[in-house]
Amino acid sequence: MKISEILKSEPITISMEVFPPKSDVKLDSVRATVREIARLKPAFVSCTYGAGGGTSRYTVEISQDIMEEGVASMAHLTCISSTRDSVHEQIARIKEAGIQNILALRGDIPAGMDFPSPRYYEHAIQLVEEIRKDYPEACIGGACYPEKHPDAFNKDEDIRHIKEKVDAGCDFLTTQMFFNNSIYYNYLYRLREAGVTVPILAGIMPVTSRRQMERSIQLSGCVIPPELTALADRFGDSPEAMQQAGILYASHQIIDLIANGCGHIHVYTMNKPEVAAGILNNLKGIL
Repeated sequence: MKISEILKSEPITISMEVFPPKSDVKLDSVRATVREIARLKPAFVSCTYGAGGGTSRYTVEISQDIMEEGVASMAHLTCISSTRDSVHEQIARIKEAGIQNILALRGDIPAGMDFPSPRYYEHAIQLVEEIRKDYPEACIGGACYPEKHPDAFNKDEDIRHIKEKVDAGCDFLTTQMFFNNSIYYNYLYRLREAGVTVPILAGIMPVTSRRQMERSIQLSGCVIPPELTALADRFGDSPEAMQQAGILYASHQIIDLIANGCGHIHVYTMNKPEVAAGILNNLKGIL
């Protein structure tokens, strides 16, 4: 099923993200984990795609596993360090597998890579346009950044590029993780003011360890509220306590979002079924 149809038919959706293994050695265990998450029956499950194709060979396979559990799946597709020919091949694989949803991403630029080059893409908008040509019936998602894309000069420029990406064919957007809902509400207002009317899924990452929080800051530059820092300071040395605290913090974020009319939530599970289940259990009365 297309995600755009799910978002239209359901006022509240909880979807989840998983990632493939980096090697064949862990493939079976990751596939079992992904199936466990899919059996929780989220609205859909997305599977990531390594920059440069590092883990991409498993993305389609795992997306098919998700569909076999009766759950809609979305395959990520990253273009920055993949040649145009390899991207076209991957789109064909996704289409042949019957996967109807693609998240079109630029990805991180590898060190030492020079642009422009006719063999490579520079921006996600180019990938969106290619998917629309190769697989016109696909439902295409895009990424957006409540705290601004790291490469954008300012928020106005960032939002302008988001609008261009939507105009090129994105059916919905999913945000990068954020930990302060006020930042998201302000961002959502600015997107709507700029004429971006597609559904926006709020990306929520449950922080279950101090190391994970530090890595989130490093990768995305997102603001960590004092309340979350306090949780890490108090419970960071106890894995069980920190996981419970992280689940509760994420659950509170989601409840606040739903209460304020933002009902489409995408949970970055980090391949942890127990975390995904804990959040859904906290929300079962609301859902």
